[in-house]
Amino acid sequence: MTAATAGPATPPAPPAPAASRGKGFGRLMLAEWTKIRSVRSTFWSLILLVVLDLGFTALFVGLTVGQWDKTDEADRATILADPTSMILGSGFFLSQLTVCVLGVLVIASEYSTGMIRASLLAVPGRLPMLWAKSAVFALVVLVLGVAVSFASFFIGAAFLGDKVSVSLGDPGVLRAVIGGGLYLAMLGLFALAVGAIVRHPAGGITGVIGFVLVLAPLAQLLPGSIGDHVHAYLPSEAGHLIAQAHQGKDDLLTPWQGYGVFALWTALLLAAAAVLLKRRDA
Repeated sequence: MTAATAGPATPPAPPAPAASRGKGFGRLMLAEWTKIRSVRSTFWSLILLVVLDLGFTALFVGLTVGQWDKTDEADRATILADPTSMILGSGFFLSQLTVCVLGVLVIASEYSTGMIRASLLAVPGRLPMLWAKSAVFALVVLVLGVAVSFASFFIGAAFLGDKVSVSLGDPGVLRAVIGGGLYLAMLGLFALAVGAIVRHPAGGITGVIGFVLVLAPLAQLLPGSIGDHVHAYLPSEAGHLIAQAHQGKDDLLTPWQGYGVFALWTALLLAAAAVLLKRRDA
């Protein structure tokens, strides 16, 4: 009598490709979230964003109200035309630099510490790592940016008091306040793309700050309509229009057109970062 022999074990069926890819990208996002939140610079940069934004909003709007009777008529008319832009712009003027710095550090610091090699060993395809990192960082900045934008608006509106009446129900105001968070999220992606291209923290931060603070004044020195068009289509100049309740009489783009131009700049830089990530050694 011969004992019955068991047939060869049937290997488990592989997961469906689509489900596997979705689950894999979710794990990548979770891994990127762990890396971002476990670095001290992330915590302190985001704290600095809140402090600078709310602090400068209170300072600049308070000074404006204090000097209201001595303010030039043309400047008063500008504030009266769009007080939301003045309130949000007061906070974003310097606090946006924290997003620029953090966006570069999120990826460039991995190159300086050598962690990028471990990341790419875990994700040989490379590009999913870049997309997961971009998505997680943009979501973090978007959530905090919208919260800070609302807080900044309420502080500024309270300071303006009886000088200028402004509320979320006014035309374009709610879109502008939410647009403040959208602007910061896109700025974070822009900085991350520059950091992925440059791969050096100091060089990347210098490049982003040059785009945000240096190019705009230089473009205004160009003669005639050339200077106006170059200035209007610079990334940060076009992008911050989304945080204005109304289109200014000298603005060449509407708020959403400006945000679209900023998104196009960011998409081109991310595409360049993706190509270089595939071609260069870590």
